Amino acid sequence: MRRRQRPILAALILLTGGIFLLSLCAGRYAISIPNVAGILASRVFPVPPTWNDTMEGIVFNLRLPRALMAILVGSALSLAGTVYQGIFKNPLVSPDLLGVSAGACVGASVAILLDMGSFGIQLCALASGLTAVFLTTSLPKLFRNHSTLMLVLSGIIVSGFMNAIIGILKFIADTDTKLAEMTYWMMGSISGATLKDILGVLAPVLICMAILVRLRWRINLLSLGDEQARSLGVDVKRTRGLIILCATLITASVVSISGTIGWVGLVIPHLSRMLVGHDNTRVIPVSLFLGACFMMVVDLAARTVTAAELPLSIVTSFVGAPLYAWMLYKQEVRIR
Repeated sequence: MRRRQRPILAALILLTGGIFLLSLCAGRYAISIPNVAGILASRVFPVPPTWNDTMEGIVFNLRLPRALMAILVGSALSLAGTVYQGIFKNPLVSPDLLGVSAGACVGASVAILLDMGSFGIQLCALASGLTAVFLTTSLPKLFRNHSTLMLVLSGIIVSGFMNAIIGILKFIADTDTKLAEMTYWMMGSISGATLKDILGVLAPVLICMAILVRLRWRINLLSLGDEQARSLGVDVKRTRGLIILCATLITASVVSISGTIGWVGLVIPHLSRMLVGHDNTRVIPVSLFLGACFMMVVDLAARTVTAAELPLSIVTSFVGAPLYAWMLYKQEVRIR
């Protein structure tokens, strides 16, 4: 399987580069590959221009930030989903397990109602998402039950409470303006992506990604059970806490700039395991690139399939649900 992983990973790296280039070329205003390559190279080398200012503006101001954000969001959600499924030993776990997405929606909704602007929306969504996770992790301490099941149940409780708050905010929102904006944000979009947005969350996301990739073999040990992990020298409580913290911070950071995007963190880990097996030391690198490819394709479809741009969650649901059903059929999963 290890020999099989290398060509798959190499192919995914090349595929990521190819889709990234296609994302810069394709759209309502098509730009040829040589022109895109020349526009990108012109910032480093003295390249004679064969393009106009409009093409350059579209590439650098619109498509490049979107493609980079799609890579960041896709790889982050896929990694978080893979990690959660590994440590909770549950293939149905997704990155919003601990209530981070519902919490982020509350913060974004409040910011929209208060006209706080795009930066305010991102800041409130991030803060509210992390607050929801803090509540989720505090409930097991209140109940004096630190089991994994209690943590999952706490996430369900907090998500339900946050969804109730969202319902209240929708009820009081102006139906002609604020309600539509809140609903659109919750469906996920990177249409207004800027390099400033990406740089705002890039450092914490990359640091947490590096930690999770570094600890990927410990996730294998945690998936064996607490007792076996302890017998192999793993500090279970501290290691699981660090892994959950990193995965949650990644999810909260990208959700704050893209809105909630479903299915990515659920489907991509399964597809990665179909390609390279269940060893997280192999699954995690593959899921990073596979998630980036998937998100770029979804974003490309969202802005080219119809005249009006589709919210990303609609596209991911149309693609993710049938794909997940197909994977379950291929794996012959039986629910007992």
